Amino acid sequence: MERWLLLCFFVAYFSLTFAWRSWRVWRDTGINPYVLPAGDSLQGFCAKAFRLVLCTVAVYAVVQALMPGIDGILGDIELLAAPPIQLLGWTLLIASFVLVGVAQIQMGASWRIGIDTQRNTGLVSGGLFSLSRNPIFLGMRVSLLGLLFVRPNGLTLALLATADLLMQMQVRQEEEFLLQRHGAAYIDYCERTPRWI
Repeated sequence: MERWLLLCFFVAYFSLTFAWRSWRVWRDTGINPYVLPAGDSLQGFCAKAFRLVLCTVAVYAVVQALMPGIDGILGDIELLAAPPIQLLGWTLLIASFVLVGVAQIQMGASWRIGIDTQRNTGLVSGGLFSLSRNPIFLGMRVSLLGLLFVRPNGLTLALLATADLLMQMQVRQEEEFLLQRHGAAYIDYCERTPRWI
């Protein structure tokens, strides 16, 4: 039952935080918020690699529901295989879902998947963005940590480590862009708000 619950969680997570939110921004503004490049730049590399990570999470969510023995094949991490850690994992998954959803709502029409160099968007610095400059990426990091705690194996550990590295690179590219776009206002924002928490 819990394996199917994990699959349902990720179906809801991807549907609401990526698909539905993208549709809402497009419907409200006429702008496609999906602006990840396909080229050979660093941003293009990060985009391709992160899509691979998300696809792997989605496939794993399906496979772990259909094949209960898959975690043993993927290298169980016995140290983390304890009911209190698993409960913490579920708590982190739910908290990340809420965090990402609220942050996306607070971004409103400025929300994008990638760096939108074609259109000006406002600098969002209120709400969750007054506590963290990157609450959406923070929520995604928390979700992958939660997945590791719920299903501790070599694959979920590798997904967490890979995604974290990619998000660190993406955030720094976005910071350079926002500095160029917003100048002193962004410098002030960075001085009063941490990158993560």
